Amino acid sequence: MKISEFMIRDVVQIEEHVTIKDLLEILVANKIGGVPVVDKQGVLQGMISDGDVIRFLQPQGRTIYDIYTLVLVSERQDLKDKLKSSIHLPVEDMMRKQKLYTVKPTDNLEKALEILAEHGFKKIPVVNDAGRVVGVISRGDLIRYISNQLIRELD
Repeated sequence: MKISEFMIRDVVQIEEHVTIKDLLEILVANKIGGVPVVDKQGVLQGMISDGDVIRFLQPQGRTIYDIYTLVLVSERQDLKDKLKSSIHLPVEDMMRKQKLYTVKPTDNLEKALEILAEHGFKKIPVVNDAGRVVGVISRGDLIRYISNQLIRELD
């Protein structure tokens, strides 16, 4: 079974300059957990998942201990402060750029299954030979295919 036979072709994708605020609105409006990030030509530049957003927006604590002058500072940034300071940043500041895993439409189902299982991703972008995003494969897509097709064939 080839990826092209069951990948989602109508892909919500964003460009690198989109703000975190706009990204959040896109995720909520489309009820999705992540998107590929592309350049103006549609070439994959990175991925952003809802987990990446949560990790990025996690408030950071700051503690300074200086034993020579006995200065102790302990501050805790809350979620609203973190959001306020980062809401207008471009998504390229938090997108995953390293170790991007992709599949091609001509790859076998097993390749997507292997990547999803080994790395715990929720989605994998499907790219053509030029690196442009032409679809996505999600864990849910694979589970539906296994349940609706393969199990029926075995019964």
